[in-house]
Amino acid sequence: MTAKTNSTHAVGLTAVLVAASLVAFASLGLTRAVAAEDVTEDQIVRALAGPKKPLTRGLSMSPPADAAPAVAPEQDKFLQSIRGRSTRSLSSAEREEIATVAKTKPNIDLEITFDYNSANISQKSMASVQALGRALTSPDLKGSTFVVAGHTDAAGADAYNQDLSERRADSIKRYLVEKFGIAGADLVTVGYGKSKLKDPSQPLAEVNRRVQVVNMQSKTAAAK
Repeated sequence: MTAKTNSTHAVGLTAVLVAASLVAFASLGLTRAVAAEDVTEDQIVRALAGPKKPLTRGLSMSPPADAAPAVAPEQDKFLQSIRGRSTRSLSSAEREEIATVAKTKPNIDLEITFDYNSANISQKSMASVQALGRALTSPDLKGSTFVVAGHTDAAGADAYNQDLSERRADSIKRYLVEKFGIAGADLVTVGYGKSKLKDPSQPLAEVNRRVQVVNMQSKTAAAK
C-alpha cells in the first residue's frame, strides 16, 4: 500500500471517528449550546409568549393547568405605576418587587453583552438585539409590558455598577424605540448592578454583563 493510500485511509478513519463522537455527545445531551448571538426572532417569541391560552367554548370551561395565568389586579396596578418611569426613579424596593413579579413570568436571558465598562452594545450582540426588536413587534407580543433588566459583572463598587447597569438597560430601550418604533412606556428598564450575577462562580465573566427581558403580561389599554 502506498503512502498516499495510507494517508487517505487515515483521513477517512478520522472523519468517521469525529462523526461517531458527535453522535455520542448528542445522545448524552452534551452538544454546545446555541450561542447568544445566534438567537432567532422565533426563539424569543416562543420564550416570551409563554403557555398558550385555550379558546373558550363555554363559560363553564376551565383553562388547563399550564395556561398562562391572568395578571393579578395588584400586580397590574404596580406595573401600571412604573410604566413610563425613568430607570433612575425606581427605588430599591420597587426594583426588588419587579424582580419578584418577574420570577413567575415568561422570560429570556439573551446574554446581550456590552463593551467593558461601557453601555455600548457589543458588536457580537447586535444581531440578538435586532432579533429582540422584531420579536417584540410581532402580533404575539406587541402591546405587552416588558422589563429590560441590566446587569454588570462584579468588578467595581456597588454604586458604579448600579449606574452602569441602568445605563445598559437604557441603551437597549433606546435602540428598540428608535429602530423598531416600540412604545417607550411598554419597556420598563431597571438596573441591578452586580447584585444578581448569572454566574456567581465567575464574578468577572462576560456572561454577567447582560440584559434579561421579561414579559410581564400586562397589556396596554390599546392592545387589550
